[in-house]
Amino acid sequence: MDRQLNVKPKKKFRLSKVAWLVFGLCYVYGIYLIEPFKIHRERLAASDIGGSAYSYCLAPKPEQYEGAVIQVYAARTWGTKKILAVHTWIATKRQAADHYQVSQIIGWALSRNGTALFTEPGIPDKSWYGNEPTLLLDKRGSEAELLIGQVEAAIETYPYADTYTVWPGPNSNTFIAWLGLEVPELGLDLPSTAIGKDWRPWKETFGWSASGTGVQASVYGLLGLTVGFQEGLEVNVLGLSMEVDVFDLALELPAVGRVGTAPVDIDGSVSSTKTDKAGQ
Repeated sequence: MDRQLNVKPKKKFRLSKVAWLVFGLCYVYGIYLIEPFKIHRERLAASDIGGSAYSYCLAPKPEQYEGAVIQVYAARTWGTKKILAVHTWIATKRQAADHYQVSQIIGWALSRNGTALFTEPGIPDKSWYGNEPTLLLDKRGSEAELLIGQVEAAIETYPYADTYTVWPGPNSNTFIAWLGLEVPELGLDLPSTAIGKDWRPWKETFGWSASGTGVQASVYGLLGLTVGFQEGLEVNVLGLSMEVDVFDLALELPAVGRVGTAPVDIDGSVSSTKTDKAGQ
């Protein structure tokens, strides 16, 4: 006898479910688009140099500290990119100046202004789209005064101000890394989450590392190797970096960032191990 196959009837997928799904996705996407710009508007509204409410007190106030200052900061970027990457910027204050100059690359401004490079008075240690800043480099007093002229000249001559690519670069992190190359006395060591820091033009695939204490081979920021006193041993694959910092007993991981000792001590001085050895 022929056996009847038990075939279960297919369930009809109701149109209402599709509509609710589309609505939900649009709602989430709308929050994703609107919230960063809301934070950005609030940040612009409080952009006055005296807006201490937005300062994390990582930089000495000009009215309390007369000496020169050079600082580099990093903070998680906005949107989904912040899972992997940070945005970096540099702040400078000359001897006896009453304000800081904040210099950074802002990609969205390129089409509007013809340049992505912004150098303007501002609060050096503000949040970036609501994300807390981390101090990466801090030089003050006579040491900063000796270097600040070189730093300002390098900022003005940054060659990729009219070009911006989120990945693999050049971007905001490429700019700060380039300053490190131009002024190696800074001893700059950017975190693994500073995607774009390893971007180099084809003709400069081989060269010094951003800290000036080592060497780097990088193929357009997509594949590279860095060995240096500040960086330790660093491997870059598709813009994601992993670093073993031998001298500071720290580890830099993609997306995670630094695990171990901080690059700058709580009192504002650069990690003492590296400072002492670099000065020898």
